[in-house]
Amino acid sequence: MNAKVEKIENNVVKLEITVDSQEFKGAMKKAFNKNAKKFNIPGFRKGKAPKNIIEKYYGNNVFYEDAINFCCDDTYPKALQENDVKPVDYPQIDIVQIEEGKDFIYTAKVTVVPEVKLGDYKGLEVKKNVYEVKDEEIDNELKAMQQKNARVETKEEGSIEKGNIATIDFKGFVDDKAFEGGEGKDYELEIGSGTFIDNFEDQLVGLNKGDSKDVVVTFPAEYGKEELNGKEATFKVTVKDIKLKELPALDDEFAKEVSEFDTLDELKADLKKKMEEANELRSKREYEEAVIDAVCENVTIDIPKAMIDKEIDNMLKDLEMRLKYQGLDLQTYYQYTNNTEEKVREYMKETAEKRVKTDLTVEEISKVEKIEATEEELLAKAAEMAKQYGGKDIEKTSKLILDSQKSYLELGVINEKVIKMLVDNSKEIA
Repeated sequence: MNAKVEKIENNVVKLEITVDSQEFKGAMKKAFNKNAKKFNIPGFRKGKAPKNIIEKYYGNNVFYEDAINFCCDDTYPKALQENDVKPVDYPQIDIVQIEEGKDFIYTAKVTVVPEVKLGDYKGLEVKKNVYEVKDEEIDNELKAMQQKNARVETKEEGSIEKGNIATIDFKGFVDDKAFEGGEGKDYELEIGSGTFIDNFEDQLVGLNKGDSKDVVVTFPAEYGKEELNGKEATFKVTVKDIKLKELPALDDEFAKEVSEFDTLDELKADLKKKMEEANELRSKREYEEAVIDAVCENVTIDIPKAMIDKEIDNMLKDLEMRLKYQGLDLQTYYQYTNNTEEKVREYMKETAEKRVKTDLTVEEISKVEKIEATEEELLAKAAEMAKQYGGKDIEKTSKLILDSQKSYLELGVINEKVIKMLVDNSKEIA
C-alpha cells in the first residue's frame, strides 16, 4: 500500500491510496469466504459453487463491496498514521480503479484537525476577581441552618398566616378542564416561600382548617408548557391542616446542637473560614479561565464545522446523563422548556466552539513548550481517581486505572501543566 496526500481546501485533504493487486486479491478471497454460503447455483450444493462460477452467474462485481470494505478498513488507518493525517470526521470514499488482477485505487476525502497559529501567550495582563465574605452572607447561612433545624407543630387555633405550613389538596383547571400535573394530595406548602405561581400562596392567608377556596392565578407567558403559557387557571383548594414553624434561637446552645463548636461566635468563625476558602477557589478557577480566554484571543484557528458538531453531540450526551439522574429524558426536557433539539444545538454552538478552540490551543502550546506527563504524575492522577472510587487497595486500583485510561490521564495531566504554566507567566491586575 502507498498513499499520496493532497490538500484540496482549508482543513480538507484527499488521500489517494493504492492497494497492491495481490493484497486486493486477498480481500476478494475474504469476501468470497464471507459470502459463499449465501449463493444457490444450479448444479452445485448451496454454498459449494466456486468463485468463478458465482461471478459468472451474478457478475464480476458481486464481491466488490465487501472486498472494498476489507481493503479500506485495513489501509485507511495505516495511510492516516504514515502521513500524520488527523481526521475529525468520517471520510468520503471514491473508487478510482477496481478490477481483479490490478491494483485497487481509491480516494478518501476527509476534514482534518486545523492548523493552530499561536499569538502571545506569556506575560498577558489578566484581571483577577477577589471576593470578600460579608456579614450578610454568614447571617444568611445561619438562617438556613436555623430553618433546617426548625420545629414544626400543628397549629391548634387560628387561620393561615405567612410562615405557616398548610397541608392542602388541590386540583387545577384551565377553561374548566383539569390539566396534567395540576393536582396534589396532602401537599405541604410553606406560605410565603414562593413555591407556587403568581399569588397562589397569598390567597390562602386567612383560611382555616377545613376551608375550601377557588384560587385564581395566571401562568407566566414562558411557563414552559404551551397549553398553560399565559393562561388563567382556577385551583380548587381544601385546607387539611395548618402547622407552625418554630425557629430555634441563634445562641450558643444552637451552635452546640448543630456543630462541633461550643459557642455561636466559633460557629460563625468556622462559616467565615469555609466561605473564604470557597471564594479563594472560585477566584482561582475564574482567573485560570480568564487567562485561557486571553490566550485564545491571540490565537487564529479556522475550526471545522465537524469538530463543533461533535462537541455539541458530547454536550447533548452530558445533558442526557444529567437528566437521567433526575428521572427525565431529552424529549421531556424539550417539552418542559419549549425547545427542540435544533434550538438547543444552536444555543450550545458558541460554547462548543469555545471549548474546541481552547482544547486545540492548549494542545498546540503543549507541543511548542514540550510539556509532557511523567509516569509519576500519571500514577498520582490515577491514585486521585482511585480514592474517589473508594475501596481498600488504592495501589492496585490506581494501576488498573493507569492501564485502562492512560491516554485520558495523560491528557488531563498535560492540560493541567499547560494551564499552570500560562497562569504562572501571566500578570494579575486588579
